[in-house]
This record gives sequence, C-alpha cells and structure tokens, in this order.
Amino acid sequence: MNPVTRVSFHTEDAVLQKLFDTACHKCLNNLAFFGSDQVLVEGGGYEKIWLETQPMGGEMYAKHNLIAAMNNQLLFMRHQRADGRLPGSIQGFPDGTVEAQFNKFQGFCFPWPALNMYYWMGEDRSYLDALADCLERFDDYLWRVRDSDGDGLLESWCVYDTGEDHAVRYGDAPVYCAEDTPPEGSTVVPMASMDVMSFSYACRDTLGDISRIRRDGRETQWRQASEEVASAIRERLWDDRRGACFDRDRHGGVIDVLCHNSLRCMYWGSFSQSMADRFVREHLLNPDEFWTPLPLPSVAANDPAFRNAVENNWSGQCEGLTYQRAILALERYGYEKLVTALGKKLLRAVADGGYVFTQQFDPFTGAPSCVSPVTKEPLPPTSDEPFQDSYGPTLLAVLEYIAHIWGVTMVRGQMWFSLGGGAPYVYEQQWGITNYRIESDGKTARILIDGQERFRRPCGVRMITNRQGNLLSVREIE
Repeated sequence: MNPVTRVSFHTEDAVLQKLFDTACHKCLNNLAFFGSDQVLVEGGGYEKIWLETQPMGGEMYAKHNLIAAMNNQLLFMRHQRADGRLPGSIQGFPDGTVEAQFNKFQGFCFPWPALNMYYWMGEDRSYLDALADCLERFDDYLWRVRDSDGDGLLESWCVYDTGEDHAVRYGDAPVYCAEDTPPEGSTVVPMASMDVMSFSYACRDTLGDISRIRRDGRETQWRQASEEVASAIRERLWDDRRGACFDRDRHGGVIDVLCHNSLRCMYWGSFSQSMADRFVREHLLNPDEFWTPLPLPSVAANDPAFRNAVENNWSGQCEGLTYQRAILALERYGYEKLVTALGKKLLRAVADGGYVFTQQFDPFTGAPSCVSPVTKEPLPPTSDEPFQDSYGPTLLAVLEYIAHIWGVTMVRGQMWFSLGGGAPYVYEQQWGITNYRIESDGKTARILIDGQERFRRPCGVRMITNRQGNLLSVREIE
C-alpha cells in the first residue's frame, strides 16, 4: 500500500470546525526526527516518545501520517533490550543520536495500537512476526522480573512505572527505578499493580489475536494465558463489594484510593464485562466520584486522596491522556454512547478554554490548567510566560472523538463510519488509493467509497463495514 493518508472535515458548526482545524495544525508542532525517523512526540513540553502515550498517539495519527505513526511503534521494538524489557521513553538529540531510556515502564499503551498499525500498513507479515516476538519477550520479562515475591501478582516499583506523576497513593515510592531488583526502603512499593498485571494481559491477548491471524496453532495457548492473568486480577485485586480494583502495597495491604485505573484496565481489556459494567455504573457515572461537571478525574472527587492540583499531578484533575484512553476502554465493552457523551464534554471544555490543548483540566469548572511548558508549574494570571499548549494526548483525543462521532476510522481491518447528528458536515478519509466519505445534513448521512454511495442512514449510528464497504454491523452511538 502507498503509505499516504489524509483527513478533511468540513462542518457548519463553527466551534467544531475550529477545534478540528486547530488540533490538526498544532499536531504538526509535534512531528520531529529522531535520527532519520520521523516520529510524533508527546508535545506540550514533552519532547520524547513515551511508551504510555506515543504508540497509541501515533496510531491515532495514522489517519494523517502513516510514516510517523509506524515509527512510533518501530522505535520501541528496535530498542527492546536483549532481556525483553522495552524502553519507557526514547529521546532524540539534535546531533541525530537516539537514546532509549529504561528507568521506568511509563505505562504500556502499545500492544493494541501496534497491532492496528499492521492493518493500516497493508498487513505486512514480517512486521506482524516482529511484533509477536516483541510482545512475547516483554511478557516473559515481566514475569521473570516483576513478581519479586513470587505471589503471582506483577509489581510497580516506582511512580513512573504507571505514569502517575505525583500521585498521592504512591506515598514514599521512588520516581524512577532503573534496576531489575525491587527498591528498598519504601512502605508502598513493590506494589501489586492492576496496571502492570494488565500489561501482561494486553501482551497475551494481542498475541492471541496475532496467532489467529497467522494460524500458527498457538491461539488457545495465549487465550488461556491471558485468562490466567485476568483471573488473578479478579481474585486478588478486584473488590467485589466496592465494584473496583485496588492495588496492594509491599506488605499486602489494600491501597484504599478509588482511582481511575479501573478504566485503564478496561483499555487493556483485562476486566470481564460484568466488572466493567459495575465500575461504569457505580463509579464512572457517579457525579460524586468520576462524573464531575467535566468527567474523568484521576482520583474520585470524594476520595481523601483527591487533589485538585493544576500542575502535572495524577491525584485529581482530568487528564487529556485519560480521555484519549477512554475511547478504546469504553468501546471494547459496548459503551459507544458514553464515548459520544465524553467526547462532546471534552470538545466543549477545550473550546470554552480558548482552544488551549493542555495536559489537565479542572473537573469542576472544565478550565484548562495553564502551566509553564518548561517547569510544568502553574502560571499566575499576570505571567507573560507562554503556557503549555499542543499537548499531544489532548490534541489527538479531540481528533479521535471527532472521528468516532462524525467521521471515519479503521479498526482491525474494519471501516467504522460514525454518523453523529448535529450540523451538516462532510468527513473524508483518504487511505492509499481509496477514499471513504460521509456526507450529512445533520439528520441523515450518506456513506461513499470512491465516490459511489453505499449507504444512506439516519444519524446516530455507526456503520461498520469491511474495506470494500460490505456491511458487518450497526451500532448506536447517540
């Protein structure tokens, strides 16, 4: 396939149009070269690619630039250590050198987008084989190194392992950990972690998908292995009385902080449907906890550990990265309508905040938290210093919500045409030589492939087809 993609979106909703145009323009600020490889950095003052954001961010940007999107996967794969560990971040320098950094995991939003890039790039078998090898070796590393007490629960050893900067629940844990032995002297870590357990689940679940594609006879093995991890999460970290997951400190004590990380588990797919349903119903939609005026604070708003701190802090404010992850987290459990509702709330908050794409937002007012792009410290109202903008997860979340409400996206080889209602619009996705287009008057929409009308439906649904436009299913999104 010719690696060229292009997106255009024209709507009579002036606010929505400005959001799309501004986000597209500011994403260009985040394109950089690491040596000879074009990548999409995190942006907003973060000039590296991090494992928690940039494979996912790159895949979302595949609609616009397949080369950068693919490199955001390949650089992590190429820099994997011989023992299987993946770098938590990669930095490029002006002299063309590139440094892989192994002093934290920094999350793991990698397996799902990396496999989706297999489809975006035309199903290259050699890439699929390399990805399978990468995931298998990383999963092996996790279980060889990060179950230090042998209790069957993988551990977080530092704050940046899960990317929760300044999170109250990490207490006296170190920020970084470059060693392959657990840190000493902390009352919290090694922490039995729902996140790190879900890293393994995501590896194994994706390896099952790859085995199905390759027909290599190992799918059942990987499905069973992933279910072992899911069962351990359910039996050891899930509190059935409270309907949420809680990590455990180094002594086995429950870390009693109701954080949003159960939604992260849904992103990785490690929850059962019933667990996801309970967390959404009892907590995510609870206005005292996570359904604040602007939803998705990092910690439940009524939890004693909640902090409404405007600087980089995962103890309270709504994060653009959480909105970015919430799309897959909710769609894979059937909450398409909730994705639409969340997306519209984020879009309104960014517009009302002056089209500022910052890292955090106040959960009670929706206002962007303006901080220095250098120090990440809050700026006083009279400051002349530039504030953080062009933060990639927020930029890409805005563009992705637009695509999932009013646009076209590709998911595992399927084409998703989302026919949101509202003002008239035209959304067009060019992918290689094929053109996918939606034309809508706000009430009824037409789907065209290479100029030929394939469907005409009332708005409020998602039409899912194969690449040739043959209908596979229809889902309500409003």
